[in-house]
Amino acid sequence: MLTTLNTAYSDTSAADLAWALGREPLPALAMLDLELANAKLQLRLLGASHQVLLEEERGNCSETVACMPGSSTPLPLGVAKRAGDWEYEFAARVEVLSPGQFAGRAQELLALVADHPQGLAGVFPGSPHAFTAMLAQHHEGQVHWRTWHAYPQDGQLVATRTRVGVRATKGAARRRPGRLSASGV
Repeated sequence: MLTTLNTAYSDTSAADLAWALGREPLPALAMLDLELANAKLQLRLLGASHQVLLEEERGNCSETVACMPGSSTPLPLGVAKRAGDWEYEFAARVEVLSPGQFAGRAQELLALVADHPQGLAGVFPGSPHAFTAMLAQHHEGQVHWRTWHAYPQDGQLVATRTRVGVRATKGAARRRPGRLSASGV
């Protein structure tokens, strides 16, 4: 689903993004509710980036990547956490692109997410390349999501990927999770 967000572009740069687990739901400009196997997932576009709410039989997970005033947790390159039966893995990277590369990458990502039944993208007014996009899937008993946060003024594209699932039992062969794909992601 592609939407135009009814707000001013509030993220100033990739460096302003922060990451948090366990935050309460924040006001959203657009949402997409999904049921993936036994998991309920809500993708939320905020005026300051994204939030994902996961609800499953074994528990809940809330991930927020946004400009959060007063937050002292900057966007990490990677996080791996265990809680009870759950494993949570998060990774982020910042791509720096030329204006031409940025425009092409923005079009590619928006096309990927716009018509995807498990995708949500919001374009900020004033620039067709200022957007936040999210894509989710359920694979091998785990929930995965990817996000992209575009900063055309700096030529920066922040890409994140998250995997949440039940911790593998001792002695079980660990399988590599499937990937949501987009060229170059």
